[in-house]
Amino acid sequence: MAFSNPETDDGEVMSEINMIPLIDVMLVLLIVFMITVPVMTHSVNVNLPQAATEPHRDPPETIRLSVDAEGHLHWNQTAISPAELEERLVQAALMDPQPDVHIRGDKAVRYEHVASTMAAAQRAGIRKLAFVTEP
Repeated sequence: MAFSNPETDDGEVMSEINMIPLIDVMLVLLIVFMITVPVMTHSVNVNLPQAATEPHRDPPETIRLSVDAEGHLHWNQTAISPAELEERLVQAALMDPQPDVHIRGDKAVRYEHVASTMAAAQRAGIRKLAFVTEP
């Protein structure tokens, strides 16, 4: 860095870039990077456990049982008899994984028809039984 001397100063503007502050900044950045890079790449060796995975099985389709106002049964919108309901529920109970059974009862149906449908599902061995309602 050049200091001006009043005796030799000829009044000209100094046109050189002062490099000292730039070099100081570069050295500080170099030291910061030299300290932080080993910290970022350092890792702790951990012996992780191995997970046993099994293939993803798609859940079976949900069975929708409907009981209309007259007490007639519908299996996924297909009309069935009570005897046929028993057979289909037994087949569904043997499936692995077992499907969910959703019962939709008309609000005008007698409760005994819905209760007999629930009892048939219980006798067949269905474990997941749900009621469908409207909010």
